[in-house]
Amino acid sequence: MTIPSTISKHIFFFLCLLTIGCTKQDKTDTIDSELSESGLPMMKPSKVDYPAVTTNYTSSKKAAVEKYCEKYWRNENSNLSFLVAKNGEIIYERYQGIGNRKTEEPITKETPLHIASVSKVLTATAVLLLIDAGKIDLNQKVNTILKSFPYPDITVETLLNHRSGLRNYAYFTEEKGVWDRKKTLTNQDILTLFTEKNIQLESPANKRFCYCNTNYAMLALIIEKVTGLNFGEAMQQMIFKPLKMNHTFVFDIDKDKERVTPSYKGNNMELAFDYLDGIYGDKNIYSTPSDLLQFDLARNAPSFLNPELRAKIYKGYSNEHKGTKNYGLGIRMIEWETGQKFYFHNGWWHGNTSSFISLGKEGVTIIALSNKFTKNVYSVRKLAPLFGDYPFEFNDEE
Repeated sequence: MTIPSTISKHIFFFLCLLTIGCTKQDKTDTIDSELSESGLPMMKPSKVDYPAVTTNYTSSKKAAVEKYCEKYWRNENSNLSFLVAKNGEIIYERYQGIGNRKTEEPITKETPLHIASVSKVLTATAVLLLIDAGKIDLNQKVNTILKSFPYPDITVETLLNHRSGLRNYAYFTEEKGVWDRKKTLTNQDILTLFTEKNIQLESPANKRFCYCNTNYAMLALIIEKVTGLNFGEAMQQMIFKPLKMNHTFVFDIDKDKERVTPSYKGNNMELAFDYLDGIYGDKNIYSTPSDLLQFDLARNAPSFLNPELRAKIYKGYSNEHKGTKNYGLGIRMIEWETGQKFYFHNGWWHGNTSSFISLGKEGVTIIALSNKFTKNVYSVRKLAPLFGDYPFEFNDEE
């Protein structure tokens, strides 16, 4: 059968379009594979097309936040790195104080500060990326990854949600004969001490919730074992670099202690590093509010993880006693009887205090960091009622 010439032309045109489309797709796939260094899963920057924030909205919220700052941060001797963002747009930011009193360097938006236990949110995110990529399983026994890990019932999940029963390394290394505190403790040292010093569990695995830094020190070792990279490089490839978190890094005590921003007591006395400052995963990430904003946007994007795994992050696992406080997979939460939930993580290490608040439902991010000890950092949660139905006390008339 002879095909009419007009139909032949249409078929030829269609095949050309199909070929061009396939070629474009192939190029896109090639670009994606080139971005995946070492074959590791990586966070993707948020591509959510949020509605533009109106001038009226920004003006009203900015005025309220300024009143808050006048109450809690009017002292110019206070050290603060702080922002509030809506739909990825910064509606208020404030940087004040001296980052380094020896050099008199001020705190700016590009000054990396130690984010203390907010580091756990980033560590958990890297572990979840590995789970999503099929590199490990959420319910996998830790001793199948870290072969010398002596507790057979502890899983990756019970490390993430603090139900492992592990003892805090900061406490058991103070006991006589366990560790020479003149020597810097490492993550690997903690793993070795479990067996060499017969460190017993605080409670049986998955019996109860107990917030413990040791959990995240072990998760950092799992990241290293699975990726074949040191923790800092793995975090760089999986999270920091793809999100262009250019002022974020994992602290290396041997390389960085002379260059990082020091921390101070409230009376401006500089705090020295000690034998616990070599541990990472639970702490020891330096960052800025603007970098953490990019991280929060990426975590709230629909493309972050498969929906089933993502939902597990925001499920409470600390349910032994009725109450509002709970913990998910690397995130703290407050759950009210109304069904409203508030997701956050605070941190405190030496003089460094931090607060990371993610109001995903409202598209709002609140981040406060300080390298001079103050509990005022934790008061930023009082700003949440400006953006949603959160029953914290906030009075913008004060």
